[in-house]
Amino acid sequence: MKISDISVFPIWAGYRNICLVRVETDAGIVGWGESGLSGRERAVAAMIGHFREFLIGRDARRIGALWQEMYRGQYFEGGRTITAAISAIDIALWDIAGKAHGVPVYQLLGGRQRDHIPCFITSTAEHGDALVADMLDLQRQGWDCIRATVGDGAQASPTYDPRMALAVAADVLIDARAALGSGTILGIDFHHRLQVAEAASFCQRMPSGTLDFLEEPIRQQTPGAYSSLRSMCDIPFAIGEEFASKWDFAPYLESGLTNFARVDICNVGGFSEAMKIAAMAETHYIDVMPHDPLGPVCTAATIQMCAAIPNLSWCEVDPYGVDTSAYDRLFRVRPRLDGTRFAVPVLPGIGVEVDEAAVRAAAFEYWEPPRRYKPDGSYTNW
Repeated sequence: MKISDISVFPIWAGYRNICLVRVETDAGIVGWGESGLSGRERAVAAMIGHFREFLIGRDARRIGALWQEMYRGQYFEGGRTITAAISAIDIALWDIAGKAHGVPVYQLLGGRQRDHIPCFITSTAEHGDALVADMLDLQRQGWDCIRATVGDGAQASPTYDPRMALAVAADVLIDARAALGSGTILGIDFHHRLQVAEAASFCQRMPSGTLDFLEEPIRQQTPGAYSSLRSMCDIPFAIGEEFASKWDFAPYLESGLTNFARVDICNVGGFSEAMKIAAMAETHYIDVMPHDPLGPVCTAATIQMCAAIPNLSWCEVDPYGVDTSAYDRLFRVRPRLDGTRFAVPVLPGIGVEVDEAAVRAAAFEYWEPPRRYKPDGSYTNW
């Protein structure tokens, strides 16, 4: 079964672009994948176009070998643009394999290890009484794992004062813990905005046990910085959504710097790489907490991975108020929540059905993430 065509579709889907990849075989089986690297879809599409030149005519069943060739073939190995492109193609090839055998992908990965996929929800409310009220409402809906964000999603101002923000966040999370009780899992994502001293100050302002996880408080390029922060902070860390390979994850897993591995299957290299990272995490008794902020193909692939691995904590649910009607126009079948969890799918492949005519007719729209600046005008992370 040979690859006969590869097409890439960076298209607008309600509130930002998604990047879908279609891989066709000479057996008539079509697989779909999705890449990450939000906001840089055209760069990923160009890389996929390059890979297409040497993948046409290759055996679609040799997924691992093709992964190695795409990753290592240009001499300058890896990088997020390359692995985002590999991810989409790899997911599509596994989708083809599942369809060829008439089974969900997780059956090819060892079979399902759970009856459903537990999820966590994110409150995007601004920090203050609104956040506590929103979290209590989510708890009443049945959510037992709730994450806060940096708390400025609704603000028109791009100014972000880290010191003021961490002080407000610490106070409101103490209030949230008191309101929610001890039985609800509570965390916050700081989106890499803090420095080591700021992140330590944030942790030290709260009583021990306030938070169950602290996600991405600082940037992750330097493991030593996280080692320094770990010496000043006893909150479990959730790190990894920006990592692009098992090599990126290795120092964080081997040194215990992350307690939850935030694997993004559409950035890290698809199923082929994500399953290896999950196995590495298992050897250190670390659970996978997948990062899934993208489209339905990413969610579908993430669910397949979650079904197949033993060490899963919770799967992410997109919190950003997506215009689901846009997804409904593009996908005939896509993952949908069943309360606070996903059911383990039964359809062959990754379990999505794409409206190809709608995808081909959809357009790309230029989009950039919001910019954030400190009070002195210097740039900080979104």
